[in-house]
Amino acid sequence: MRSTRSALLAAAALAALVGTAGCGSSTPARSGGATSASDSAGVHGTVTVLAAASLTEAFGTLASQFEAAHPGATVKLSFGASSALAQQIIAGAPADVFASAATKNMQQVITAGGASSSSNFVANVMEIAVPPKNPAHVGQLSDLARPGVKVALCQAQVPCGATARAVFDKAGMKVTPVTEEADVKSTLSKVETGEVDAGVVYVTDVRSAGSKVTGVPIPASVNASTEYPIATLSKAANAAGAQAFVAYVLSPAGRAVLAADGFEKP
Repeated sequence: MRSTRSALLAAAALAALVGTAGCGSSTPARSGGATSASDSAGVHGTVTVLAAASLTEAFGTLASQFEAAHPGATVKLSFGASSALAQQIIAGAPADVFASAATKNMQQVITAGGASSSSNFVANVMEIAVPPKNPAHVGQLSDLARPGVKVALCQAQVPCGATARAVFDKAGMKVTPVTEEADVKSTLSKVETGEVDAGVVYVTDVRSAGSKVTGVPIPASVNASTEYPIATLSKAANAAGAQAFVAYVLSPAGRAVLAADGFEKP
């Protein structure tokens, strides 16, 4: 798995270098393509990105690659629950780009005038995370409803919480969590520290945790997914930088990074 990820990231970096070395026009970067050398010259300053917590690892890599391709630019990343980030944007928090873990929260921003449109760039599905020694012997979804099994979920209004509850609805089961966390990373942390027996998070979060947790797959017949939209914000202080970053996320190089982290096509 490590070698596959390394190969994909190398391909992404190569694609970025090709994009910056090629002879492009002076027009802004097109959505879905890597930026050209002439585009790169016009991208500078800080690009403030508010993104869903589940994008932490992938966007960290993307930001580093983007900065390498645009030496005059710096990407400032802030992660959290998409529902909370959407409300911050609507309330006037300064930002250039919003990447949400649910279309619902992006639509709230668009309806409030915070963005004019968005593009769905990845999808994610749920998985059960348990401590490496799995003390509660959780081996399947139905085990989460067993008496005495301590389960952590995201809060219901947060995309990872809403999607987990969609799984339970499809499976016709009721799970009463012992804790409801503000975002998916906080939920995962409860599993990593052994405070709970299991948590329902995204497949990508189980992967990013490495040996700190063990994943228990959820059957495809009852699993649920969420799509991630991204947008340049209407009040972006660095509109050119925002557009270039969104274009990079949507480019083949950006998609390679996201695929390496386990995200699926929308």
